[in-house]
Amino acid sequence: MQSIAIVNQKGGVGKTTITLGIAEAAAASGLKVLVVDLDPQANASSGLGIWNGTPSIDDVMSEPRAGSALEAICPSRWPEDGPNPDLIPGSHLLASREPLLAADPVGAQDRLRLALAGIGHDLALIDCPPSLGLLSINGLFAAERAVIVTEPAAWAADGVDLMHNTVERVSGRLGTPRLSGIVMNRVGRTRDNRYWSEQLEERFGTLLLPQIQLRAAIAEASGQSTTLRALGKRPGATEAASQFDALWVELSSDLGFNESNGRPEAAFETPSTTIDS
Repeated sequence: MQSIAIVNQKGGVGKTTITLGIAEAAAASGLKVLVVDLDPQANASSGLGIWNGTPSIDDVMSEPRAGSALEAICPSRWPEDGPNPDLIPGSHLLASREPLLAADPVGAQDRLRLALAGIGHDLALIDCPPSLGLLSINGLFAAERAVIVTEPAAWAADGVDLMHNTVERVSGRLGTPRLSGIVMNRVGRTRDNRYWSEQLEERFGTLLLPQIQLRAAIAEASGQSTTLRALGKRPGATEAASQFDALWVELSSDLGFNESNGRPEAAFETPSTTIDS
């Protein structure tokens, strides 16, 4: 199983949005996808139509046991006729689980990695919390790749630098995860937005992955706990899904999936460069 940790210690940049968009695109390409909701806010779970799911990721993290994640996997409630990843539900109880992990001097950092052993999915997407604490470190220890999510805003580059350094420190110890790249999310058309986008492009250059533009359809899909594809002809839905498809194509190549088993179905037109409101 290949795995990607979706990270940034700064909140509000849209990590969960990116996680769900990649999950939709990867599942549409024919892969068996698992979303691991490691954020105590559990927004990825609600975005997949699951609230207060049990057993949850908190149960998985409660003890160091190989393969324990198998018991917590449940199907999402996205439309059955479209991409439908599985989920390990998040839980607000994780907020109190993190300090308890610190009491484990041996396995505090790799408990999630141990729990995911033997999972039969093609791809796991780990939606990490907005912090540099032990939950995020567990996500990085469990992943083959890391994707940093940011947005074109003041001080965004500093946050990316800090997260990049953390990824490199973990990779220096384990050999993984390797940074797949940086996703610039919520790219808009205001003058301020364009300025900070240019700053990020100048600073990170080749590390930048295909960007995701600011579109109302993305927020609508999340709010309805459904896919972009299920929105049909909603303005911006086709373009948004195509951008996530393009992002997944690049990530799938980095992960080594071949073209026949890593490229999203050609269900959408070429994305427009126009950004809807």
